Amino acid sequence: MFGKDFFVGRYLELGWKYEDVEPRQAICANVTNTRGTDVAERLESRGIKLEKIPFLENGYWVCRSRFSVGATSEYLSGLYSIQEAAAQIPVTLFSEIRDKTVLDACAAPGGKTTQLASLMKNTGITVALDVDKRRLTALSNQLERCHVKNTIVYQMDARRVAKLGISFDRILLDVPCSGNFVTDKKWFERRTIEDVKRNAAVQREILAEAVKVLKNDGELIYSTCSLEPEENELNIDWAIRNLELKTIRIECYGQEGLTRVFTQKLDKSIENCKRIWPGQTQGFFVTKLRKRTFAC
Repeated sequence: MFGKDFFVGRYLELGWKYEDVEPRQAICANVTNTRGTDVAERLESRGIKLEKIPFLENGYWVCRSRFSVGATSEYLSGLYSIQEAAAQIPVTLFSEIRDKTVLDACAAPGGKTTQLASLMKNTGITVALDVDKRRLTALSNQLERCHVKNTIVYQMDARRVAKLGISFDRILLDVPCSGNFVTDKKWFERRTIEDVKRNAAVQREILAEAVKVLKNDGELIYSTCSLEPEENELNIDWAIRNLELKTIRIECYGQEGLTRVFTQKLDKSIENCKRIWPGQTQGFFVTKLRKRTFAC
């Protein structure tokens, strides 16, 4: 089962009518490095037209530029990163993270890792993992460019993280996923429902391992850039039923998570998740979880 008609039919059944979406480039200001510098003002003085992203404190859409925003002295100095708007949301959903022990389980190429360090003011410690040695080079370069001082990088499969023997206050699971058609023009040609199911199974393994190293009063953010419910609501429903996790209501851009997927009725608390259909941003899904034993 594959092809545009198949997936578009699924989206319609889930409540969204397909439309072509042109991705918008966005940047995220690195508040630790700016130290009072108005990055937007500096970039606009260079002829880069920006638009503040209304649902992000430090995010801007790039409306017009005569040259690459990855070639400015401000970028090379780590004053901002190039990061899609929806992808900037997950890190902002943690409660206080300064001085915390944080796991970024699937970190490369490092946009969210540097965002974490910025919001942590380079305090505490972040353990950043990625299984692909080549992607670790991009991650390390990103950390160096942004002057990140609180992060340790390991080449490790997130499904083995318990071997580190570390418990974490905060865990970011921006898990490997099927992606979506906004950022891949040939997505409908490349993907099948079997791909989606394989990815969903790996994501559940990562979730199960992460719970082992999450402190009882800790927070876990799970996110994907997939539109497929198998990788989103269905995985969270599985986690609630099998991992003693509960969803926490979050306030961010997006619609409530689906509590009915096709013919399957899910746990009502899935509505605390956020599903972002393509439009202002690429497609995205995000939720915040805690262990059920923690009394809020």
